[in-house]
Amino acid sequence: MINTKYYIFVRAGTLRARFRNRMLRSNQLITSTPKLLRKFFSSKSSSVLHHPSSKELEITERSKNLLVMASSCKIKDQFHEFFPEMLRCLKNSPPLHELPSMQEWVEKIVEYNLKGGKMNRGMAVVESFMILKNHQVSEEETKTAIALGWAVEMLQAFFLVADDIMDCSLTRRMKPCWYRTNNLGVKAFNDSILLESLIYQIVSSYCKNQHYYLPVLELFHDVSRPFTHLFGSRGVFFFLYAVKVTMRTSLGQAMDLHSAPNPNETPDLRKFTVETYDAIVKYKTAYYSFYLPVAVAMRLAGIRDNALLKRAEDILLPMGHFFQVQDDYLDCFGDPEITGKIGTDIEDGKCSWLIVTALPMCDSAQRQLIEAHYGTKNTESVNLVKSLYQRFDIPKLYTEFEERSYKELTQMIEGIKHQLPTSIFQGFMEKFTSD
Repeated sequence: MINTKYYIFVRAGTLRARFRNRMLRSNQLITSTPKLLRKFFSSKSSSVLHHPSSKELEITERSKNLLVMASSCKIKDQFHEFFPEMLRCLKNSPPLHELPSMQEWVEKIVEYNLKGGKMNRGMAVVESFMILKNHQVSEEETKTAIALGWAVEMLQAFFLVADDIMDCSLTRRMKPCWYRTNNLGVKAFNDSILLESLIYQIVSSYCKNQHYYLPVLELFHDVSRPFTHLFGSRGVFFFLYAVKVTMRTSLGQAMDLHSAPNPNETPDLRKFTVETYDAIVKYKTAYYSFYLPVAVAMRLAGIRDNALLKRAEDILLPMGHFFQVQDDYLDCFGDPEITGKIGTDIEDGKCSWLIVTALPMCDSAQRQLIEAHYGTKNTESVNLVKSLYQRFDIPKLYTEFEERSYKELTQMIEGIKHQLPTSIFQGFMEKFTSD
């Protein structure tokens, strides 16, 4: 396992400076995860300062970490450079090879919906695999890891195309949502199904003859089954669709939709419970964004111990939960100039961490106020809900949640250090808090 102390020490200083400057630009709490990271990195770097190893060992560790940093940059370049090869592989697959017109359409779908994002999930597959293999990998193994990283990105694109239709979203990654292009509308649902089918084509093309083929395939399927959803737009029409999807994420999406208000209606606050929120986050976000990339890397690296996979899951799911809570908090209290987006959870009547935390503290009058204004698209209503959040000390409760999360995550990461490289989890936290 590569020791990352030197890199962590250097990186901590960079993070401190960057986020100190950010805080100077706003009097409110902008984000807590960088604070969590600073504390985590500081605790690690302190051992370098107070318990130094021999000079020779320190030089060796620094050299290793410089190689790791250089390797990370190289991986990013390789990941993006592999895209054309993956696309050629898909277009030359048996079903598409006979349909030239569909080759062009699939290329258009993939190009539009996979490019432009941060690629955090896909990159995490490759980086985790490299760490697990101590960076001793062949060119062919690297290619397979990158291909599976793109498969994870394909899964993300599949979910987003369908999600944007159901949410009536307008833009995605600074351009119109896919369903709003080419006069598609709800016909874009079929394109989301196409994207899902391409996941398994990638896995088959690059893994079929390998011992990890079935375990990796099962991770993507994860006991998938057909399910049906009812979709409506302003009460004008209903569109019924059934599609085989990764079961956990589809269930999370279903729960999210069922808790959301219908068009021109206010939300049913009885559905907004901590248990519902936790389940939505776990199934809709944490499994495929945090657990899946690491689990794929572990299978690819030849790890067959299901108990160890479960221990990784027990760390990654709470990590995913933390970052979703952070996202909810920033939606309400973050500075748009820093976060890069204007929050709309209150206007949209979302089942967020803030509302499920506030509701149990409401008296009858306060609950009536929320019922009257939550999910209403006007500035006065939004400000009334925010003022109620302030009255309940939601920012303070969030800080306390952050402290608990920090302690729990660091304890869990420390507890697995003899079985898995802790840098996998540290890298994940840094990746999801970087700009």
